[in-house]
Amino acid sequence: MPDLLLELRSEEIPARMQRKAAGDLKKLLTDALVEAGLTYEGAREYWTPRRLTLDIRGLTIRSPDMREEKKGPSTSAPQQAIDGFMRGAGLTSIEQAETRTDPKKGDFYVAIISKPGRSAEEIITEVMPDIIRNFPWPKSMRSGAASAKSGALRWVRPLQSIVCTFGAEHDEPVIIPFEIDGIIASNVTYGHRFHAPEAITVKRFSDYVSSLEKAKVILDAERRKEIILTDARNLAFASGLELVEDEGLLEEVSGLVEFPNVLMGTFEEDYLKIPAEIIRLTIKTNQKCFVVAKPGASEEGLSLSNHFILISNIEAKDGGKEIIHGNGKVVRARLSDAAHFYKRDQGDLPDLADLAASAAKFGLDLKKPLDQRMAKLDFLNVTFHAKLGTQGDRVERIRTLAAELVKSTGGDPIKVDRAAVLAKADLRTEAVGEFPELQGLMGRRYALLQGEDASVAAAIEDHWKPNGPSDRVPTDPVSVTVALADKLDTLIGFWAIDEKPTGSKDPYALRRAALGVIRILLENSIRLPLLTVAKDRDLLSFFHDRLKVYLRDNGQRHDIVDAVLTENADDLLTIVRRARALTAFITSEDGENLLAGTKRATQLLAAEEKKGTVVGDRIDLSILKLPAETALHSAIVSASEGAASAVVREDFEGAMEALSKLRGPVDTFFTDVLVNDENADIRANRLALLAAIRSATGTVADFSRISG
Repeated sequence: MPDLLLELRSEEIPARMQRKAAGDLKKLLTDALVEAGLTYEGAREYWTPRRLTLDIRGLTIRSPDMREEKKGPSTSAPQQAIDGFMRGAGLTSIEQAETRTDPKKGDFYVAIISKPGRSAEEIITEVMPDIIRNFPWPKSMRSGAASAKSGALRWVRPLQSIVCTFGAEHDEPVIIPFEIDGIIASNVTYGHRFHAPEAITVKRFSDYVSSLEKAKVILDAERRKEIILTDARNLAFASGLELVEDEGLLEEVSGLVEFPNVLMGTFEEDYLKIPAEIIRLTIKTNQKCFVVAKPGASEEGLSLSNHFILISNIEAKDGGKEIIHGNGKVVRARLSDAAHFYKRDQGDLPDLADLAASAAKFGLDLKKPLDQRMAKLDFLNVTFHAKLGTQGDRVERIRTLAAELVKSTGGDPIKVDRAAVLAKADLRTEAVGEFPELQGLMGRRYALLQGEDASVAAAIEDHWKPNGPSDRVPTDPVSVTVALADKLDTLIGFWAIDEKPTGSKDPYALRRAALGVIRILLENSIRLPLLTVAKDRDLLSFFHDRLKVYLRDNGQRHDIVDAVLTENADDLLTIVRRARALTAFITSEDGENLLAGTKRATQLLAAEEKKGTVVGDRIDLSILKLPAETALHSAIVSASEGAASAVVREDFEGAMEALSKLRGPVDTFFTDVLVNDENADIRANRLALLAAIRSATGTVADFSRISG
């Protein structure tokens, strides 16, 4: 079957948009083809800074003929109804419809609508202009002479040419020449705009790729990334260094070049006095370059070299000397700025006299640079949120909350208070002003420079963490306390002003904050009564929902979480321990059998309660006549006491073991005993036994919620 090649070539597409745009193009076109009745074997998208390409294999050459029957009104219906039916079915006369008979409803009209199949060329010609005109670019523009006309094409950058060929592997492909704003699809594309700007005639995907490569364009973005990474590693290694890898930067630079050339530049060693994090971000943000380090250094103890790796889109005749020189000038200028920021952040602010009141409020030492920045943050009344006050107000709340949390975390109260006070101070530093990504990290560095305790400095950096599902979780008690206080203050505050996540919208990242609290508590085995801290049952329910997502992502069954999660459960660590014990129990033979028996008991009991059957409020021992009844009662008493005692000790495995003793007596009871006895008192008493089973197992979990 034939293949379809489509290329949309334009001026530079922003790197951040390329991958998604190529995926959008594939989905839009393949959906349109399938909706029109065509099928295909496979499709793959490609992108470079100047083109979006689709390779669709095994596309059917024609959509099938269709025959559709459309039922109409009764033959005795009013003429208005019959006229409407004819219009909808495309009939010019009612004689064109068939008359059929329904034994109950009588005669009615049926229109037979035949739709002949269409060629793939016709369908592509029809759907492509609409796809291009309505393409979902985040931002787009009009260009050229046609832009003055109403309805002119909007594209991310001016669209320059379109390739669209269709044909089987061994046949001469046809051109599908649809037109949009004067651009007619053809079989002509263009290579690298500097190295090979001449026109290239292509037939199908295989020669298209090879022709582009000869014209200095590597179509596959993953291959460009591989070339960049391999060459950068080799170039660094040849200089006795190691590339500091950065997946995000690699993705970006692969979208900036069609023919990557990897070069190495240098800057003065004096700049290495600047923190490695600032150097790395300066070079990455301003010049899209990689840094290199001395071998063997860890991420934490990065020892940078005064070299950097740059990626050029040009294969320069001078070996890249001018390109290296130009990039080096910009890198040095930006590092000079960074050095200036770093130096100023360690100096005194000019308006210290104005900061005395703020310093007194937070117990700050205005002889210390970071303390000055915290006082400045408070003095300026920098807004955190219009309804939640200033950053200074927020620091006061975090400080108060942290003082309560130390009772659960075991953090040193004095160090926790100091870290809470300084946690937001680096927001007023020039380094963080230039690079917001350095929040916390620069606070830690500046704290150490002014002699703060190592735990306090670490807490200043770590109070932002974890900042996502794969981010590191703080473990030092001081860091844990301040990180919890920061996230809980965010959640409590936004809940108080009714700014909760709705659907997919979560502008204040409250789901991430809740997940952070959950991970900190669970991964540090901290018991914290969340309802006591949050004082909001709806917020507790939000934590429950996030906990379910977290546990499900970690392989826990949702029904088991539901079984142990009660409305008032606010100790997340206990919930998780119950879930793990229950999981282990119900996957054992005893557990599976007990689950079957208890579910039978609870379902029968629930059905009778729904019917209004009387259930005894206690078990009357005097009318337990059958051995199976008395044996079950004794087992329930023993299991209840054992399970309750184990739960108090938080020995959930022991509680499950105690409940497992019910297995045999429950099985025997349902074999030997008729629950719904004719005698109302006996029936009520036996139902009371079932209620006792439900109560006994309920000390650990709601077994009725467990599937299976």
